[in-house]
Amino acid sequence: MDKISGLVRLMRPINCAMMGFAVFVGAVLADPQFSNFDWLGILYGFLTGFMLTAASMTINDYYDRAIDAINEPTRPIPSGSVSTREALAFVFVLSVVGFVFAYLTSVLCLVVAVISWVVVVTYVTVGKRSGLPGNFLVSTCVAIPFIYGSIIILSQVPLSVLLFTVMAFLSNTGREITKGIVDVKGDRAEGIKTLAVRYGEKNAAVAASLFYVLAVSLTPVPWILSLVSFWFIPLVLVTDIGLVASSALLLKDYSRESARKIKKLVLLWFVIGLLAYVFGVFK
Repeated sequence: MDKISGLVRLMRPINCAMMGFAVFVGAVLADPQFSNFDWLGILYGFLTGFMLTAASMTINDYYDRAIDAINEPTRPIPSGSVSTREALAFVFVLSVVGFVFAYLTSVLCLVVAVISWVVVVTYVTVGKRSGLPGNFLVSTCVAIPFIYGSIIILSQVPLSVLLFTVMAFLSNTGREITKGIVDVKGDRAEGIKTLAVRYGEKNAAVAASLFYVLAVSLTPVPWILSLVSFWFIPLVLVTDIGLVASSALLLKDYSRESARKIKKLVLLWFVIGLLAYVFGVFK
């Protein structure tokens, strides 16, 4: 049971489900009338997003095992509940299953899935130590599922999907910078050049807040361009207020524990933002 529990924890199922759901959101944004919906393709897309995210989470923990031994010693690999060999085998299985579902959807989807996986591998092997460029790589992986969902339905990316993709990219970049504040001790020990390591926690908090506010500043655009309905407004207001409040809290207290709490809160605001778009496309 400890082994199974460890593998599940490596996957981070909630994050995986969110990426799978993001594929559905991308599809809905592309065609809110469901006129071109391929439900089997959407199911395959969800499973692709879920499996490849699980694989990326696992390989990230594999490469982070030395850092986690300092920052998060209870995680599956540093705690010994999952061996490094088992983790790599798990990555292989999850990746193959994800690519199979992508291929079953379409060749174009398989190409996008492979590109996404290359970005992940680039991040964990090279990009992570680069700091902000590595944050951008992670945010690219977070944004791709929305594009993927749109491609399943239309084989293209309309403006509504593109706008949300940019917002997701910006807000997640802020979250990654916040995460760097949480992990600064281990990152410094391993030579990972996050903004928090290079310029200090305070400056990293300022940078993270800037990305959160940039994401918020784009939220009126879909309404102004009549891409969403009134139902977009209540939920996106919750997201906007949450991100602005989180920024203020982070600027006030940029300690490790504060950053950890804000990192979790931002994930909640991100989910509510997803729902805002889902409800907003129905006019």
